[in-house]
Amino acid sequence: MILIAGIVLCYKLNNMALHTLLGANGTIATELVPILLQNNLQVRLVSRNPKNVTGAETMAADVLNYEQVQQAVKGSDVVYLLVGLEYKIEVWRRSWPTLMRNVIDACKASNAKLVFFDNIYAYGKVNGRITEDMPFKPVSKKGEVRAQIDTMLMEEMKAGNIQAVIAKATDFYGPRCTDKSAPGVLVFERMKKGLSSQWFINTGLPRAFNYTPDCAKGLYLLATSDKAFGQVWHLPVVKQALTGKQFIQLTAQYMQAGNKIQVLPKWILKIAGWFSPLMKEMDEMMYQYEFPLEFDSTKFEKAFNFTPTSYEEGIKATAEWFLNKQGI
Repeated sequence: MILIAGIVLCYKLNNMALHTLLGANGTIATELVPILLQNNLQVRLVSRNPKNVTGAETMAADVLNYEQVQQAVKGSDVVYLLVGLEYKIEVWRRSWPTLMRNVIDACKASNAKLVFFDNIYAYGKVNGRITEDMPFKPVSKKGEVRAQIDTMLMEEMKAGNIQAVIAKATDFYGPRCTDKSAPGVLVFERMKKGLSSQWFINTGLPRAFNYTPDCAKGLYLLATSDKAFGQVWHLPVVKQALTGKQFIQLTAQYMQAGNKIQVLPKWILKIAGWFSPLMKEMDEMMYQYEFPLEFDSTKFEKAFNFTPTSYEEGIKATAEWFLNKQGI
């Protein structure tokens, strides 16, 4: 009986689905890995310098090198594309099409499903709620690049060459979100340091943000649902977005901090761009703070019976993490 049980256990271990994360050191990957491990999946973490995580395999690879991507994806059942490139338009134009082609071809060669974690730049300015059926009308150079790679993947999907999902999210906040999150940098970190919060252009407009643990749960649900593939999905977000002022006031309550706000008008941001390469790159994306940004995830919520984490609950958890984090 013991021998038989051992054989069965070995068989199950050897046949667990392998989920591979490309861009394994990022914020979303950090939230996703525990979910995958808790669901008894094999996990492979891939980046230039992957961090060791108990229970997961690591592999170093350059996503711009096809042979290395092919080796990293080999044997995978599901591949998550979570890579974040340097925030420079020349890097995006040069590298994103190559990266996407490498990942698509590697997944096709290994018969692996692909889950692409994407942003909303390709939509451009949208008057009203942003839904999955919106056409691509980018108004930024970075949006043009995202529309290009989205279209590349969607054409492969429509042709039946690959089973893939495009999972879109707007900017996000949550525990462990620091330099890659506007709320993390401008609100949570500054409050912890006793400084006034900052906000871009207009604090009176609704501005949706995805909560990172919800993003990770959403990616897992999409990756493990056959009905999800071949489609674009918006990851879960609270339907009624807070204004910048409301977001900061709620954060101040849980950060035990003042709620003073320093509004950064567009002309100051342009001047800042003369001295800061990052601010210069962000200038073309500031339309997202000049108009209401209302991101809609109704399709996902109905398909998976999912209720997004409320802003109050999400901000509370995020504040607790920042308050307990050392070195910020």
